[in-house]
Amino acid sequence: MRCSGLRLGVLTIGLLAAVRAYGGDEPAKPATAPAAKPTAVKIGQPAPDFTLLDHTGKKHRLSDYADKVVVLEWLNQECPYSVRAVPVVKALSTKYAEKGVVWLGVESTHWRKPEENDKYARDKELKYPILMDNEGKVGRLYGARTTPHIFVINKGTLAYMGALHDDPQGKKAASEIRNYVDEALTAILGGKDVPLAETTPWGCSVKYKTDAPAAEGKPGSPETSQP
Repeated sequence: MRCSGLRLGVLTIGLLAAVRAYGGDEPAKPATAPAAKPTAVKIGQPAPDFTLLDHTGKKHRLSDYADKVVVLEWLNQECPYSVRAVPVVKALSTKYAEKGVVWLGVESTHWRKPEENDKYARDKELKYPILMDNEGKVGRLYGARTTPHIFVINKGTLAYMGALHDDPQGKKAASEIRNYVDEALTAILGGKDVPLAETTPWGCSVKYKTDAPAAEGKPGSPETSQP
């Protein structure tokens, strides 16, 4: 037993000496250690770049609009909240298109086909493209949770994210509604800080490809978190 202990001690000393000889007192951490999770997008930081095709097949790269103010609107034609928002987003997109703002719809519903959005855009008379994100990569990159969920990007920097306005149920009089996106765009174009840069989005949950409720191709339950 004593000889075995002596041999073990000699082997341990030899191993430690070998480790020190290769440049450290401790062995390196395994290469298989899990990587850190990516952080969510944040106000005041660069908006992640991406490339997507729209419902007509045209390619859009966010960095192509680096000198513009860009609005990303997550939508879903089967979501009542998103559909009810159409008159508001149509008015906003038209109003600010005249001032050089680029409005882009984003569809992360995994089963949606481009031709469905082509018909939807024509039926609703939408003048802006709907980008197809069926794999959900861009939606997850931005942390899009609901339809609608709005992100306003000022020359490459995220300036606003959250709800369209403070009337998710459509019950307020027009004069009582606080339109967060209109407010943000007015401030940005006026060279001012956005008064309220982040709000809680409301609407139906985004139907990502790996979400179980979406497997049958149904809209699922709406998410009704309030701002």
